[in-house]
Amino acid sequence: MTSAEDFDHWYADWVESPVADELVRRMLALPPDLQSTSLLSGPGLDEVVAILDPRPGQVLLDLACGRGGHGLEIVRRTGCRLVGVDFSAVAIDQARQRAAELAIPAEFGVGELTDIGLGTASVDAVLVVDAFQFAEPKLDALRECLRVLRPGGRLVITTWEAIDATDERLPARMRRTNLAEQLPAAGFVGVEVTEKPDWRAIEDRFWQESLAVEAGDDLALQSMQDEARRVLAASDGRRRVLARAAAPHG
Repeated sequence: MTSAEDFDHWYADWVESPVADELVRRMLALPPDLQSTSLLSGPGLDEVVAILDPRPGQVLLDLACGRGGHGLEIVRRTGCRLVGVDFSAVAIDQARQRAAELAIPAEFGVGELTDIGLGTASVDAVLVVDAFQFAEPKLDALRECLRVLRPGGRLVITTWEAIDATDERLPARMRRTNLAEQLPAAGFVGVEVTEKPDWRAIEDRFWQESLAVEAGDDLALQSMQDEARRVLAASDGRRRVLARAAAPHG
């Protein structure tokens, strides 16, 4: 899937699949009311929140926010302000509905990784969970993140990179991801890219468990199982990474 229309259909399918939501929450050890369609686990989210360290009143941008689950959980923990942006209008509608259900104040809007639609120096932190691989061109997306960050603002990206950029078992978009090089090239400072093999082990167990579930006519589970087969077939060729960086001061 690459287009907003593809993801609109995908998010619509998830609404009809409580089994998929339960599987994600259980296998990734997520809070019971966090709706996620990514692979960031509960312990992984704890690490992300510690790095971002958003304070009450500061603005967190959850970029490619999907249904808003991670951003809403961070607001609940820290009291920061949340702005969520995603290119799927269906996901944004679901995020707004979820924020209303949880009585968590947040703003959500449609935008792109390379065209966020927010003002320059308007946010204190940016989070991109498991979506950076879809950004094209990669440097344009990172420069856009830098543009919206205030001086000294923090960026966290969770994603996957190819161990070997020539490994054609992996999507080309993943083989073009190299955050250790791309973040400094975009103008970020304090760049750290950490491989997370423990995260990848959790994900592999999740994919294996998903294949053991009877999907029937559940479209979300069918999609999940298709992805599980693709991922597990080349799991040894990818590395799970957590990247952190900051906008320069002045």
